[in-house]
Amino acid sequence: MKKIISVALVLIMMCGVFASCTKTEADTEKITFVLDWTPNTNHTGIYVAEKLGYFAEEGLSVEIAQPPEDSSVVLTASGKADFSISFQDSLAAAFTGDEPLPVTAVAAVVQHNTSGIISRKGEGMDRPAGLEGHSYATWNGSIELATLEAVVNKDGGDFSKVELIPSTVTDEVSALKTKSVDSIWVFYGWAGVKAELEDLPTDYFEFRDIDPVFDYYTPVLIAGNDFLEKRPEAAKKFVKAVSKGYEYAVNHPEEAAEILLEAAPELDRELVLASQKYLSAEYTADAEKWGYIDPARWNAFYSWVNKEGLTEGTVPLDFGFTNDYLPE
Repeated sequence: MKKIISVALVLIMMCGVFASCTKTEADTEKITFVLDWTPNTNHTGIYVAEKLGYFAEEGLSVEIAQPPEDSSVVLTASGKADFSISFQDSLAAAFTGDEPLPVTAVAAVVQHNTSGIISRKGEGMDRPAGLEGHSYATWNGSIELATLEAVVNKDGGDFSKVELIPSTVTDEVSALKTKSVDSIWVFYGWAGVKAELEDLPTDYFEFRDIDPVFDYYTPVLIAGNDFLEKRPEAAKKFVKAVSKGYEYAVNHPEEAAEILLEAAPELDRELVLASQKYLSAEYTADAEKWGYIDPARWNAFYSWVNKEGLTEGTVPLDFGFTNDYLPE
């Protein structure tokens, strides 16, 4: 009789566990997240949230995908992705016209703009005016070139004397070492750190140090407006889990780097570890919490874009971002 009772209890427990699992699977909400590029330390918090179960804790099943080139915003706007990574400067054109793309920035991945101009050390390009008479690798973007012109001229230089070389540099360190170009716009947390690791002496200045108007948000987490309208609670759960992922990376950079490397083993280990150490201090920086978007800074950049006439239409202010989905 004791054996029968024991077996019955085990069966009851198994049924309970099975029912629980079945319920969990049924209750799981699917989310599609698209990167902006190949995996890198900008994305670490996403992979941490997946690995450490933060998505699962919120009842989410998240598919992390890489996009075709330059298509993450379009995929999100069309509803083929729920979330993706973009950049405030890239979104400027998307927010103009009678029918702006229906996407909204819901969190700042990195609190400040950590991009600037890198060059070989000692060649006079440690400040914007020093770019005169030197070559710069450009992708010929209107906002890109206007930004460079603004900082060169503000520093007393003559932008017309900068040699613009159309280029799609993928390895900034090699390009500088081979002298195929003199200066490149980089995000220091990746290319700058790589230069340090490869013992390439460089000069570097950040745009925000020249003019605070260039301290815009890059990158940002965006969501499709239709998704936000129809599934606001799922959106909040996703952002909450991602927030925990980036907070973990802030406090545990080495462990977070290992999680990224596990997800993307093709990456250079030494570079990821060094880059993660740099970026973990930049994710939240001086903000009250990870992800916060300062309306004044957001609007200041788009006011400058409008003043310079860098988009076909006017970029509306107080538009295209929200802090409403960040955890309390």
